[in-house]
Amino acid sequence: MFYTIVGSQWGDEGKGKIVDWISSRADLIVRYQGGNNAGHTIKVDDNLYKLNLLPSGIINNKKCAIGNGVVLDPWALINEIENLKKNGINIDKENLFIADNICLILPIHKILDQINENIREGDELGTTKKGIGPAYEDKVGRRAIRLCDLKYPELLKKKIHELFKFHSSKLSLNKINLNADEIYSDLLSKSEYLNSFSIPLWKLINDYGKNNKTIVFEGAQGSMLDIDFGTYPYVTSSNTISGQIFCGTGFGNKNNHKILGITKAYTTRVGAGPFPTELFDEIGDHLGIIGKEFGTVTKRKRRCGWFDSVLVKQSIEINGITDIVLTKLDVLDDLTNIKVCIGYEVDGQKLDYFPSGEFYYNKIKPIFKTFTGWESSTVGINKWEDLPKNAKEYVQSLENLIKSKISIVSTGPDRKETIDVNGILLDL
Repeated sequence: MFYTIVGSQWGDEGKGKIVDWISSRADLIVRYQGGNNAGHTIKVDDNLYKLNLLPSGIINNKKCAIGNGVVLDPWALINEIENLKKNGINIDKENLFIADNICLILPIHKILDQINENIREGDELGTTKKGIGPAYEDKVGRRAIRLCDLKYPELLKKKIHELFKFHSSKLSLNKINLNADEIYSDLLSKSEYLNSFSIPLWKLINDYGKNNKTIVFEGAQGSMLDIDFGTYPYVTSSNTISGQIFCGTGFGNKNNHKILGITKAYTTRVGAGPFPTELFDEIGDHLGIIGKEFGTVTKRKRRCGWFDSVLVKQSIEINGITDIVLTKLDVLDDLTNIKVCIGYEVDGQKLDYFPSGEFYYNKIKPIFKTFTGWESSTVGINKWEDLPKNAKEYVQSLENLIKSKISIVSTGPDRKETIDVNGILLDL
């Protein structure tokens, strides 16, 4: 069986916990897009783990892989591995595999990211400035450094100098002095260690598939940040939807696949961009405080708002989501009334989808339906029948609105605080 984990909103839906929860019975966990701009937080008993590049299954000492659809910062990877080792998590070539054709993020990309944001002068996109976008640009421009290049010092040096030459005018215009030879030497000193993880990953993944192994594909960010289907240009630099697993890993098997859409019981967003259900009142502040809505990577306060069923239903269709995982239900425990967006109005016309045109973003008016809250604690509940009556009605109402079954409900950050409504784990 194969599982793909995607966020159905703007990211931060709680994918890390769910991947960690499911991966306890999986054979291989694979990251297929993004970079260390992603942030997954996993709580196991009294231990809190924060991951940016490594798949969440590494906490379970599972075999994990980073696919070619990711852009890899070697320095960030090594730092993350070292931090986890200090916390007793063993990582070596026996449980971590990296695609040999993965493209690398170099220090120059972080500088270019900062320059690009500065150029926008007040209309910034709110990137993490980790160099993700410029690294993808170099990949598409066919000038990227790939992990396999580290095995050939002369080729590596040539490609780094060519990369610097291409970007020299922008660096010089911004009075940036960056030494290509220093970066080459630093990267070369790490090449043996990095190459210990390097393999033709597509072969391994397809072998696992042919041998009926359980594979979990772990996405980063959210579907509405997809470079094609998200709220462009306020998006990330990669495809975040489920279809990316095939070109982001080289996996070819499209059968026996469950696609789990991780969905927060309300909505959040980090950085700039449209957000029709955003709250600017004490309820929005309440959601942020109770939900601890601060970015794992940026530490920025997340914008908070009501659940948007239009947005989620659209994500379900684009991703081919088979099951919804509803997270952070407990954050709504104290609310007397809870609103849900059931449609949009734009210039007097009703829409049942999020329009692509940037021109419409500020014109979208949400149409709300109000539900009665349950005003009692759901924290830690792991059986459906133990949920308050109004909480169950809220979940069932969301199912009807998004026209998809909610198979798992999360009632807290710990692994044990999870309701397996439809027996997802029984299939593993």
